[in-house]
Amino acid sequence: MVKKVFVVPHTHWDREWFFTSDQAKVYLLKDLKDVLDYLEASGQYGSFLLDGQSSLIEDYLNWRPQERKRVEKLVKEKKLILGPWYTQTDQYLASGESIINNLRIGMKQSDELGGHMNVAYVPDSFGQESSMPQIYQQLGIDDAVLYRGFSLDNTKQSEFTWQGEDGSEISVFRMACGYFIGGVVDETKLAQLMTEEPFKTVVDQASTDNVLFPNGSDMAPLRFDLPEFIERLNQANKGKFTFEVASLEDYITAVKEAKPELRLITGEQDCGKDMRVHKSISSSRADLKALNTKLQNYLANVVEPVLALGSYCGLSYPTKTLEDLWKKMAKNAAHDSMGNCVSDRVNADIKARYQKVEDIATALVEVTLRQISTGVKNGGHPITLTVFNTLPVERGGVISKRIYSPSRNFKIQDYNGQNIPFEITAVKDVTELITSSTIQLDPGQAIYLPEKVYQLDVNMQLASIPAFGYKQLSLVSEQDQEIDLPTRQTGTKIENEFYQISVNVDGSLDILDKLNNHLYRKQAILEENGDDGDSYNYSPAKQDLVSYSTAQPHRSQCIQNALSSKLIIDYDFSVPSDLAARAKGLIDVKMPTQMIVTLDQASKLIKFELNVDNRLPKSHRLCIDFDSEVVTNTSIADIQFGTIKRPLTKKQALKDWHQNQGAWQEKPISINTVQSFVAMSDHERGLALIPQGVREYECIGKDNATIRLTVFRTYGMLGKRDLLYRPGRASGDETVPTPEAELNQHLSFELAMTTMQTGYDQAALASEVKAFETPLQVYQYAEFLNGRLTFPFNPVERTADPELSLFKTDDQLVISTVEQTEEGTGYQMRLYNPLFHPVGDKITFNKQPQVVQLVDLLGNKIADLQVDNRTVVLPEINHAKFMTVYFEL
Repeated sequence: MVKKVFVVPHTHWDREWFFTSDQAKVYLLKDLKDVLDYLEASGQYGSFLLDGQSSLIEDYLNWRPQERKRVEKLVKEKKLILGPWYTQTDQYLASGESIINNLRIGMKQSDELGGHMNVAYVPDSFGQESSMPQIYQQLGIDDAVLYRGFSLDNTKQSEFTWQGEDGSEISVFRMACGYFIGGVVDETKLAQLMTEEPFKTVVDQASTDNVLFPNGSDMAPLRFDLPEFIERLNQANKGKFTFEVASLEDYITAVKEAKPELRLITGEQDCGKDMRVHKSISSSRADLKALNTKLQNYLANVVEPVLALGSYCGLSYPTKTLEDLWKKMAKNAAHDSMGNCVSDRVNADIKARYQKVEDIATALVEVTLRQISTGVKNGGHPITLTVFNTLPVERGGVISKRIYSPSRNFKIQDYNGQNIPFEITAVKDVTELITSSTIQLDPGQAIYLPEKVYQLDVNMQLASIPAFGYKQLSLVSEQDQEIDLPTRQTGTKIENEFYQISVNVDGSLDILDKLNNHLYRKQAILEENGDDGDSYNYSPAKQDLVSYSTAQPHRSQCIQNALSSKLIIDYDFSVPSDLAARAKGLIDVKMPTQMIVTLDQASKLIKFELNVDNRLPKSHRLCIDFDSEVVTNTSIADIQFGTIKRPLTKKQALKDWHQNQGAWQEKPISINTVQSFVAMSDHERGLALIPQGVREYECIGKDNATIRLTVFRTYGMLGKRDLLYRPGRASGDETVPTPEAELNQHLSFELAMTTMQTGYDQAALASEVKAFETPLQVYQYAEFLNGRLTFPFNPVERTADPELSLFKTDDQLVISTVEQTEEGTGYQMRLYNPLFHPVGDKITFNKQPQVVQLVDLLGNKIADLQVDNRTVVLPEINHAKFMTVYFEL
């Protein structure tokens, strides 16, 4: 039988790597112009795949807008293949909303130019996350062409069905030996090409007589003589293979028509046996990983819901601004950029994009909260504090806020005159700074301008903040008097209703869970060791020396407040200066480290802040260890829209590694990535960690019951060869030094810990974590603050009620985000099931909604939902499923 070979011309174009995106765009101008010229000139050329990411054509047309018409013509003719992505995203570190927006933007951009490829093309991302089949399906994509992460032991044929964590299935057409194998071909051996490696494997693993031949590689130009090359191949392989230029969609159609019997593959795909997946890339450049964590959470949990609330209150919804923010995040989510396996110069560009996102996002929130707040009736009080809740459940808690007051003695009250408990932790006279910057657009109009202004850091105990809405408070000045501020005192213990935390003589913590009277001993131990890896992989030093905080001199102090107490532990950490010193057993530099443990009143979360003076050590890793004392077979970690149970170690894979190391690209380590939390739980209790920087963990120690979080790691080269965890060739480029990746600076990272008094499926852990990552927003307004520090506004009429709630849920499902639709007709709320059994929920609106529907990620209606007395009962959804609810108010 003659086999048909589908030659797919393409380029894999990294927007940035060891080169910057601006450098790459210059070369893109030349290479893409060649593509357009040859597609127009050659009727035999067929089509060209532009790496499945529309950002490339956006870059090209930004600099050559005059070529838009010819691009549109080629796209409509299906000669130039675009999308469905905006950038080739990493799948483990990017949030669910980041991935969704990446695809929606890519599909929209491509459609505006003539259409998108309806195939999930992921040629080079480091593994396949198990939420992806559901996301693809919800966007109308049923087929995927993928490469990394699949073990050939489980996928002996290139074509199979992949089932995600939630049960969604897509058809996968695996690139058996990668996207690059047809880019460089020995043309003196065309008759042997398909019977020698790597194409022998490609042919052998094909489930039909249809074979995929990707013709391209990294940043490769198109092949000018491809039609002639195809003719030579056909002449040399008569009777065995027939070659033709084709698209991925042509190849997929042909395979489907042959109706092969496809094997079912389930779950996440992160095996590094047959191709590298760089399991520990999630801790490269920890400073930038922390920025990604912070901004992904902020965009989905705060920015989009605040803007939706503003839209309901009559403000303009900034659709294009939000799209611009998600584009910047998507550029940083490209697999190399998100992995930070790039040069120092590129990481500087990545950081600059994050900083732009932060500037725009925080300004959007500030101006929206300000416009809403200043329109609320203030009851005659000149200074207001409006508290906004972007979750669909009523809630409260202790919140820390910097405010400005004309007096050091005041009350905070709600609109009914009820006092809000608070405490002041710091005070500073800023009269001249504030009053000199106040701007009056009408200087003749009398405004409230106090004689004194104090800047105060306060902790407020808030309660009953309405679900998805706001509540206005007022600051009421009283007679001025001195304030007793909290001071640090020598101490080793803090507690609240839920925990008692004490510092042991070795600097570790004992944490008593009062609810089930369980004492967690020797917690929060810092562990430092060498890192002989590079920007792609952590790898332990070949001659390592491990240091623990329990062996370091330390001092502890405490700050006892009524609402929030702190333990402050300073460690005189000493470590080896570099790998050479470590190999000699020399501990020759200081790494002063401070741990601040915060316990708020009525909170089940213990907050940690780690401040590290890392100016001297090089090539090392710092972790923090918590012993769950739970004996179980799996950890529980959250993924984009749900949770996953992972084995504590890869026992069978490790056995194979030790017996056949030469057959492995990477050691099968059990370092894994989370979205927000990782937990160890049995039927009676559990312990969970919530990293806010690097989101990487490993289960170690006795019974693998200790969760080890990576705080940061450092290294000095983009790529290195012959690592313990990754033998053989270097990944990336071993000639590019990355001195800034040594992070020789002061570093600060945050995380939290909580305990469960039941099994995971009976606890509300996911909702508690969502609340932690979605802090209440407090906006203070007073006329004297209207000025250069915040930009002046015109006065507005105060007509809005002092309390508002748009809707609430029963908090059974976890909310992902709330956004206004692009058309502006209504709103979309995305919810998901974090538990391992079916869960439903209900939504109660503040007024009768006009329309409530279940929709897919493109906004297409799936079903109408019945509204009964402003309440909608949502259908139960299975484990790790999400649903999108569209509504009009």
